[in-house]
Amino acid sequence: MSSNNRILLCLAHMSGQEMKYIQEAFDTNWVVPLGPNVNAFEKDLEALCGQGKHVVALSSGTAAIHLALVNLGIGRGDEVICQSMTFSASANPIVYQDGTPVFVDSERDTWNMDPNLLEDAIKDRIAKTGRKPKAIIPVYLYGMPAKIDDIMEIARRYEIPVVEDSAEGFGSRYRGQLCGTFGDFGIMSFNGNKMITTSGGGALICPDEATKKKTMFYATQSREPLPYYLHKEIGYNYRMSNICAGIGRGQMTILDEHLAHHRHLCDRYVELLEGVEGITVHTNADELSDSNYWLNTILVEPSKSGVDYDAIRQHLDACNIESRPLWKPMHTQPVFKDAPAYVNGVSEELFSKGLCLPSGPWVSDADVERVAQEIIACYTK
Repeated sequence: MSSNNRILLCLAHMSGQEMKYIQEAFDTNWVVPLGPNVNAFEKDLEALCGQGKHVVALSSGTAAIHLALVNLGIGRGDEVICQSMTFSASANPIVYQDGTPVFVDSERDTWNMDPNLLEDAIKDRIAKTGRKPKAIIPVYLYGMPAKIDDIMEIARRYEIPVVEDSAEGFGSRYRGQLCGTFGDFGIMSFNGNKMITTSGGGALICPDEATKKKTMFYATQSREPLPYYLHKEIGYNYRMSNICAGIGRGQMTILDEHLAHHRHLCDRYVELLEGVEGITVHTNADELSDSNYWLNTILVEPSKSGVDYDAIRQHLDACNIESRPLWKPMHTQPVFKDAPAYVNGVSEELFSKGLCLPSGPWVSDADVERVAQEIIACYTK
């Protein structure tokens, strides 16, 4: 790529197979939020998940989180523990249900929910309210596996359901098991910048066939199986389009290629930035973790580097390279200023030092070299 071309953070990449399934949808006039592509895409995802899981294809990852909470009966006044360092879509559906998010900070190894702080939060909520939280939402930040064994052990001990937000972790594994398949529910996202895309879309990983059918019921306006329209429960228009599912089927044919490429880019960033004072590339915490490296991330230590992350971000932007700060923690967001939060300073520190680097399928080795060169150039300015 020429140095005049902008290197984008994460751009969708097509397999070439998508149009076959899209054309099939048009040829058969299956252009509604149902159809053969939706069914086949769900089967592909179920095969990926294993563990006897069932999958419902939906309009977004946010819709998937929402329907997980609906399935769990979350309602007015219920508290749901949510990882603080995440995108707001992890927490917003709690409020859709008139629930209250309770934010828990991160640990340093994975940047994900701190299990020790999680248990502290559960104990404190029971002491303060007389009730335990109704669910726990850990997140696989930038694809990095969380300390999910520890989180699940605590959840089981307190008998609290777990909804794994694996929107950024599609294809990531822990102990060889797909992230999103450890808890009661798992969330997938197929937004335009994710590991695979359906243009826009998501999926809910369900524990059994009965829950899948109930989720499909909620996702199609909770219409009772009668010849006329009868509704006994509130429903939602959340089903994935047959056309979008056709894109997903084509994308599944290159999932392994995408995963390998993102991981290769991480290796290149590690190699090229090794020894650069004050720069740390975020990598797997241990041999049990296998991140998809959806977005490769670095921490910039100003006391060692002499520059901060935003100076690097601005320099990269001036060089026609897109980068982005880490997620601003939810407990610092104005919209959640009144929500309970259990913090240790880790997520705020990460936010003040972290940067996401170009990582998509269109990013080449030459692009990574250019990014690394420009990061290093910040030190000579």
